Amino acid sequence: MTAIRSTHAGDLAERLAGGDPRALARAISLVENDDPEGWALVRELFPRTGRATVLGFTGPPGVGKSTLIGALVASARQREREVAVLSIDPSSPFTYGALLGDRIRLVDHFLDPGVFIRSMASRGSLGGLSEASLQAALLMDAAGKDDVFLETVGVGQAEVDIIDHADTVVLVLSPGSGDSIQALKAGVMEIPDVIVVNKSDHPLTEAMVRDIRGVLSLGPERSWSIPIVRTEASTGQGVEELVERMAEHRAHIEGEGTLEERRRRSLRREVLTLAALRLRRRLEESLEQDDTVAELVEEVVSRRLDPASAAARLLDRELEAGAP
Repeated sequence: MTAIRSTHAGDLAERLAGGDPRALARAISLVENDDPEGWALVRELFPRTGRATVLGFTGPPGVGKSTLIGALVASARQREREVAVLSIDPSSPFTYGALLGDRIRLVDHFLDPGVFIRSMASRGSLGGLSEASLQAALLMDAAGKDDVFLETVGVGQAEVDIIDHADTVVLVLSPGSGDSIQALKAGVMEIPDVIVVNKSDHPLTEAMVRDIRGVLSLGPERSWSIPIVRTEASTGQGVEELVERMAEHRAHIEGEGTLEERRRRSLRREVLTLAALRLRRRLEESLEQDDTVAELVEEVVSRRLDPASAAARLLDRELEAGAP
């Protein structure tokens, strides 16, 4: 295993791997702040990952995702499973921090040492998951958590990153919600492995279930038939059925060998995502610091050079600068 340069970082890695929640919290903060020590920790701990079950939850705001996850955490703890929850929230336009903090999420579990809860900012990521949040999930896995719950902000055609970073994806909708109806229309029905209709005591529940079935019938045939589970998360109704459906999906993808394929796709996409983000950061820094790059942009502004050609020149320049 690659050694970490800093003795302090090495100690932090060992404490995290031993399940120390303070070490996990500190490591996530380092990654979120783009601290080199945080990336060194991920590098050190990556070989210890891949053991947790990663469950992704997405859906429009207000459908009760956090309440539902809280009920699922309680169920997992009854089965003596160690749990981590990572909630990806909208970013503050001023501080880039999470607008919805830990204090108002999953309050029933704060004092449980077997539950680790963290909110992180999406920082404008169209995919619903930020660069740092992907690394945070790896750190939670390395800390020995049995289940890692990922909750993304909103749902839409662009917010599909969670597909590539969860073993099982749960789409949560609620009847009578305009946002939920829009989700049905937005082509997001390719995302979920399980669909939940929460707040199912609503009189429009059965109509929504029929609508969902109608949309699913138009999609391609799959080896897994997507179940629709009715829940009332605030009372726990339907939660155990949801646990069973998620376990059935896990058994299904393990049985047909697609779990490893999902994880391979996840890691491939993560490599490309991190490379693209870091390249963009370098290009933005070049724009501010390099007169040659600024002149190139001015050529585009004056219509002497088209944007695609300018982009090609920038990429060629970066590749040449990075060549050995």
